[in-house]
Parts: sequence; structure tokens; C-alpha cells
Amino acid sequence: MISENEIRAALLQAFGESHLPLARKQSGKVRDWYPLPDRRRLLVTTDRLSAFDRVLACVPFKGQVLNQLAAWWFEQTADVIPNHQVAVPDPNALVAIEAEPFPVEVIVRGYITGVTTTALWYRYSLGEREIYGYRFPNDLQKNAALPEPIITPTTKGVGGAHDERLTCAQVVEKKYLDAATWDQVQAAALAIFKRGQEIAQRAGLILVDTKYEFGRAPDGRVVLIDEVHTPDSSRFWRADTYAEIFARGDEPENFDKEFVRLAYAEKNYRGDGAPPIMPDDLWIAASQRYIQIYELLTVKTFAPGAYPVEPRLIENLRKAKVIP
Repeated sequence: MISENEIRAALLQAFGESHLPLARKQSGKVRDWYPLPDRRRLLVTTDRLSAFDRVLACVPFKGQVLNQLAAWWFEQTADVIPNHQVAVPDPNALVAIEAEPFPVEVIVRGYITGVTTTALWYRYSLGEREIYGYRFPNDLQKNAALPEPIITPTTKGVGGAHDERLTCAQVVEKKYLDAATWDQVQAAALAIFKRGQEIAQRAGLILVDTKYEFGRAPDGRVVLIDEVHTPDSSRFWRADTYAEIFARGDEPENFDKEFVRLAYAEKNYRGDGAPPIMPDDLWIAASQRYIQIYELLTVKTFAPGAYPVEPRLIENLRKAKVIP
């Protein structure tokens, strides 16, 4: 495990944005992407950390963990559904086929938990019992396992807008996707989630819930895009202490960025208005958490890339003939 001092030293050099010699750059909450020839795309994963649909900070080595862990998961799930991955020319970069993203995010939930406004437990705690088209009983406890995983889709918030909840039926009714494509996406999402739960269990973790994104490849195939089972898109708990902690009514030991959300929620922040300033120790702990889950899942030692990131990134992209 990389030392706390190394992470602290990298705080001021955290990779907040890429500036590559390529045209038509676009940026999301965490990734920058650039169109490439032959219907490909370069995705650069930065150290930006987002929660509550807001970019809150830059966390050293976070981008590398996300990029390399997603690449690893793409390999583990390629037999379930094809994905957009072509090559990984740098720890923070992915060359992908240029798929057309679908306009819905596919959230799969195995437990009732969460503090964001779209989370099951948050809605349930407000007294709602019909959520995302599912009916829930009155006696559920926070962090309890659901009888079986469920899909809770949302729209994709753009321009700073929050994601909006949908039912599975509304995805077709509101013409976000046709029925056949949505059926294929749902089946793939549940199968990938099952694969993720199995691998997480071997690592001593519980895959609690996750977000998937799908798109249409140039050849018409439905493909998995963006990322898979990272601490950004997924919630993980430690498996061997879950039952005891759940029985006490306490929060499970998490291995994702939920503790960041909880830190903000304790200050009554859930995405509206200016976020409170948080101490460096929170971001150091976040970096350590991301690295630890990478090592647990992949059973590989994390090898940190050189900082600052951009000079290394440009050198590697040139070696791979991705940029001039």
C-alpha cells in the first residue's frame, strides 16, 4: 500500500483536468474524452471526485484506480456482454469504441441503503413505500438485503441538473429506449451484478449496489461503457463484519466513497448550494480507500503512476500513437 505521506505530497498535484493536443474535448464529472479516428474515443480519467452530482475535490491516484479497475472488470465481464474497451495506453487513459450512450443510467441495488436523494433508504426514510415502481413493506431496516437485486433507472442529469428517478416501465413509456433494447440491458445488468457479487465475495466484500451505463456500438451491438464496479459507481461493504454491525443498527464498514457522502450528509449537505470545505485528511483517506479496494478485488499490488500526471500521460499516448 502506498504511504500516507506519498498521498499527502501528491494532493497539490492531483490530476484535475487534461490538456491534450486533440480537438473537441468534452468533460464529464470525472472523465475528459476526445474523439479519435476510426470511430474511437480517448477517455482520460482524472482525480476529480463527485458526489451528489457535484465535483467536490481532486483525490490523488483516484483516476488511475478507476481506469485500471474498470479495465480489469471489463475483462471479467466480457463474456456476459461486450464492452467499449480497446486499449489502456496509460494508467489514466482508455481507448474505446465510440458508442452512442443510452439516455438512462441503470442502477442495480441488492440492499436498501444510501443518503443521496435518489437512494432507496433516503426515499424510504421520508415515508415513501412505492419507490421506482416497487412496493416496500413497513418494517425494513436500513442496510438490509433485498429479497433479490432490483433495477432502479434514472435519467442522466446534464448541465448540473440532478438525475431524475424512473420506473423500469417508464424507460419504454417515455421512449428513452425501445422495449427489446431495454430488456437486453436489464438482463445484462443483473448478470453483471451477479458476477460482481461473486468476485466481491471472494475478496471479502459485499457488492451492495452499482451504476451501469450502456450504449450502441457503430455495428449496432449493445455494449457496456463508462466503468464497472469501481468505488465511484459501486458501493462495497466488508463481508465478515456486516451481520454483527447490521444487528447493532450501525453503518457497515464500507470500501467505496460512501464515507465521503456520509461526511457531507453529517453537515446537512446533499448537493444543493455551495459544499462545505472539508479537511485534507478526508481526501487522503479517500485515496487510501480507492487503492485498497483495487488491491482487494484484483489481488494485485497497486503501482502508482508518476505525478504530475499529464507529462507522463502525453508521453505514453505518443508512444502508443494515440496522439501526435
